[in-house]
Amino acid sequence: MRADAPGGFLVLPWPGGGGGSDPALDLEPVEEDQGGLLLRSGALVGLILICVTVLRRWIAGGVCRSPARLDGKTVLITGANTGIGKETSRDMARRGARVVMACRDLTRAEQAAEEIRQSTGNGNVVIRHLDLSSVYSVREFSKDFMDTEDRLDVLINNAGVMMCPRWLTEDGFETQLAVNHLGHFLLTNLLLPMLKSSVPSRVVTVSSIAHRGGRIDFDDLFSSRKTYSSMESYRQSKLANVLFSRELGRRLTGSGVSSFCLHPGVIRTELGRHVEGWFPMLGALLRLPSLLLMKTPSQGCQTTMYCAVTPGLEGQSGRYFSDCAEKEAAPEGRDNFVARKLWEESAQLVGLKDTC
Repeated sequence: MRADAPGGFLVLPWPGGGGGSDPALDLEPVEEDQGGLLLRSGALVGLILICVTVLRRWIAGGVCRSPARLDGKTVLITGANTGIGKETSRDMARRGARVVMACRDLTRAEQAAEEIRQSTGNGNVVIRHLDLSSVYSVREFSKDFMDTEDRLDVLINNAGVMMCPRWLTEDGFETQLAVNHLGHFLLTNLLLPMLKSSVPSRVVTVSSIAHRGGRIDFDDLFSSRKTYSSMESYRQSKLANVLFSRELGRRLTGSGVSSFCLHPGVIRTELGRHVEGWFPMLGALLRLPSLLLMKTPSQGCQTTMYCAVTPGLEGQSGRYFSDCAEKEAAPEGRDNFVARKLWEESAQLVGLKDTC
């Protein structure tokens, strides 16, 4: 029945109602749906956060848990003003070591050293100039170090370049092989007398998983006759690290000096600056994912620290490590014949007559 309203208006019942239904009651299902949506969204966000946390812990890899103190010990680290070299220096300083940071850029090196002194309370952190691309610089550095330091307990060959253009050094060497391998080869050999006088001592060389698929091209080490590939050159230099460390361990058997090589992981450092230079758009696109999928420098130095300070590793000299555990190097990194040949070729290139 229709009801007449004053003034001639027609009043109709509320749709779907029985004449006296409360509109507020009709909103309850909507509110329940919204509450359920919020609950499901919250659960999804929580699940994503848990997955991200688990993923980050997995990416972080192994952790050096040795509490070893290094009071009275001297540690030399190349490329120590940035990235994992800087974090390695910081960790060594926390353990009480005298830390010698060997760097090419002394301004940045002093800034990093002062930061480490302040953060660790260890004032025994010093810088020295070293340009690994120059045979002359390596020889001068080594002579000065031997004349002014009284011991060397740990040498960490950390400095490196990655996928740079085909640059030649003042000695005519291709830059990646010169900095990543030849400079460290010469440095280590020149400092061996002090390492031997400080036994037990260690040489730790930072390589990369990129040694897999690498090849030592003895007929054209510096890509003089073939089309230059920055990646192939990088792989060759990282394979050279593994072979050098292996041959060094063999030659130093029984001497009290141990040699270790390692893959630090994929890390957010300045090492990839040349890659971004080649592919700026790719670098921009990958910058955000890299925050999630790459190690921090502090996480990246853990295997270096493990090889440097963990007791009882002497029996594993010459071996390859990753995530704070011994791992098997690629077959090309276990070729003893190539390792010996590379040693001999490297000695000739840098003018080294007396080797271990």
